[in-house]
Amino acid sequence: MARRDSTRNTFISASFALFSFLIILVSAVAINAQEFVPTSEESTANPTPKSEQMPRKTPLPDVASDPTAGKSKNLEIEFVKDAPGVIVIKSGGKTYRVDSNAKTFTEIQNEGPTRDSRADETPAEALARDSEKTLQDDSEEEDPFFYEPGDEPFDYRLINIPTPKIVPKGSWNLSFSHRFSQPIHPISESAENLLGFDSFSVSSFGVTYGITDKLYVSASRSPVCRRGLCKTIELGAGYHFTDQSESSPLGLSVFGSVEGDMNFSQDYTVNFQLMVSRRVGKRVHLFFSPAAHLFSNGGGRFDPRPEDFFPPAPIANMFNQPKHGASFGFGAAVAVTPTLLGTFEFVPRTGFKLGRVTPVFDQSFNITGFDIRSKPTIGFGVQKNVGNHSFALTFSNTQTTTTSRYNSSNLLFSPRRLAIGFNLFRRL
Repeated sequence: MARRDSTRNTFISASFALFSFLIILVSAVAINAQEFVPTSEESTANPTPKSEQMPRKTPLPDVASDPTAGKSKNLEIEFVKDAPGVIVIKSGGKTYRVDSNAKTFTEIQNEGPTRDSRADETPAEALARDSEKTLQDDSEEEDPFFYEPGDEPFDYRLINIPTPKIVPKGSWNLSFSHRFSQPIHPISESAENLLGFDSFSVSSFGVTYGITDKLYVSASRSPVCRRGLCKTIELGAGYHFTDQSESSPLGLSVFGSVEGDMNFSQDYTVNFQLMVSRRVGKRVHLFFSPAAHLFSNGGGRFDPRPEDFFPPAPIANMFNQPKHGASFGFGAAVAVTPTLLGTFEFVPRTGFKLGRVTPVFDQSFNITGFDIRSKPTIGFGVQKNVGNHSFALTFSNTQTTTTSRYNSSNLLFSPRRLAIGFNLFRRL
């Protein structure tokens, strides 16, 4: 009986030990199954029942209530409170931003502070710093005084002198100018004529076409010169070398043209001109436009002739003015706002100077010589830009607008006596 009881107790103990081992084995297999995630190739090669493929659901850490949640030795995850759907992941010394809404994954660049000063920086702080830098870059790009080449705020002319503004390829650029003849000063005389708006006026117009972004051609017509109506047509071509940039301190263009009076049928003048600009700060643009005018008095067409007087004065054949001339245009444009500018120009010259030749008489009223009167041009204006259109109200002492003649006052006005005019520009 005792042996039977001993045998039964041994069997019960062995059965309990075996059952305990089986429980431990099953638990170990279950734990390994949860930690191992098979690849697609392994799943295909070793298919398992669907019940064994299902991983156990583990709740996500609550970062708001537990700041240490979601952190491990090599990985740190943080949910951004102010940006739903945005997660910041920090791993291996790098920080990444995951936006589930936009479906983007970007690395937050470590710029700005030194590495030592950012050693304890949290991912949220890194994100805030990177966002602030992005806003700063955007604000710089949105500079109201920023412009693309070809969209410079100044026009192709300040008042009369040209500027090295780009003529975009394939663009048609129309210009129209109007100059009145009565000066504003003295106001006591011009007031009754609406500051000169009721006086005789001269209209000029032109068109410029961009063959490429650098090469362009132009044509214009101006009816007036010193001796009555000249009906001058000017045909020209220009080349834009460069804009002011990091690689070039100046904007630079060249221009060449031929002027012909009486609708391009006689009395030709050849012009060669350089146009230089320099931007100072964001608002100020400076200009220099020197030019050579060949045959601007060709054939002595502006010299006195004997038959101009009664009785005829043969001494006129002995009076000769220079055949060629040169001018040196200086100008500036100041941006009051991105679309409103103040302009100024002054043009000294040498050689032939368009003006008035008057005879000198002796006591017997015989002509003994001639006196030349000529004034350099000066002017200022206010320009307003609206899209591809600009309007400028001008005040200058000349009505002439061609390259060889805008440097002299055909009205013989001094710088104190300026007449009202305007320039219109339109890009098609």
